Amino acid sequence: MARLFHGFRCPCCEPAVARRREVIRAGLGGLAALALTPAVAAAQAAGGGARVLRIRRVQTGESFAGVYWRDGRYDRDALRRLDVIFRDPSMDEVTPMDPRLFDVLHTIARHLDSDEHYEVISGYRAPETNAARARQSRRVSRVSLHMSGMAADVRLPGRQAIAIARAAADMQIGGVGLYRRDGFVHLDCGPARRW
Repeated sequence: MARLFHGFRCPCCEPAVARRREVIRAGLGGLAALALTPAVAAAQAAGGGARVLRIRRVQTGESFAGVYWRDGRYDRDALRRLDVIFRDPSMDEVTPMDPRLFDVLHTIARHLDSDEHYEVISGYRAPETNAARARQSRRVSRVSLHMSGMAADVRLPGRQAIAIARAAADMQIGGVGLYRRDGFVHLDCGPARRW
């Protein structure tokens, strides 16, 4: 049963969403790859081979640098390690992240020819954390994809936030939010849109 908070259903608690994430987590990477936007799918097909991510969590200093997809499948161990790094540190709550988010990050880093670690400012947010942030700022959505493990707020050293946002927007990769004043970009694996 989906939990209600502030009059909205929590998307991460919907049974259908939970089942879908479990299927993805079970290693059926092919299903997730089919759901990619055409631009991401084309970029992945052109690159072939392994998909690599370099991540550093700002709040905890934890990092990951390695392959998360190879031989047509997501690496379960790598996904578990990434889930921990992308957790909600204020609640110390881990959720299965949508691997398509990692595909978005990989594709953008490759497009920008960057081998730097993404600095992750926000990954998964528990509904309580998101609600608290929404009360503090109108810029935080009350139904954020962060609560579904489908979004991250990131920086990429050596690249301006606007360059990351433009690359993602030009490639029509998910949601792209530019927070120029704060120096980061929101990226998600939801429908293509920008703000």
